[in-house]
Amino acid sequence: QVPLVESGGGLVQAGDSLRLSCIASGRTFNYDIMGWFRQPPGKEREFVAARIGLSTGSTYYADSVKGRFTISRVSAKNTLYLQMNSLKPEDTAVYYCAARGTYSSGTYYLSDKYDYWGQGTQVTVSS
Repeated sequence: QVPLVESGGGLVQAGDSLRLSCIASGRTFNYDIMGWFRQPPGKEREFVAARIGLSTGSTYYADSVKGRFTISRVSAKNTLYLQMNSLKPEDTAVYYCAARGTYSSGTYYLSDKYDYWGQGTQVTVSS
């Protein structure tokens, strides 16, 4: 069973908003850290945002999305969200949800530190 399943991607215009969802299944929703990464066409996977702990944990954002994206986590729904506002063409990418059971301080932006990944959801922003 796939532990993380993303949804909410699509084709939008610059300036629009989208909300991505990531539902955790197959185990209790007690990951120490959950995050979002993205892979733009022809580029490496990059960090987008991360949340430590459950509903009130620390959050971290890539500089490129700070002020426009918001990560949140609702334990009751076993769901992680990424609210994306003021989208730009450079936000076009496949977005992945990731999780890890035990968080090591300072590693939130390193993709190889995450144990579980979703299949990805495509976000395309036209100019």
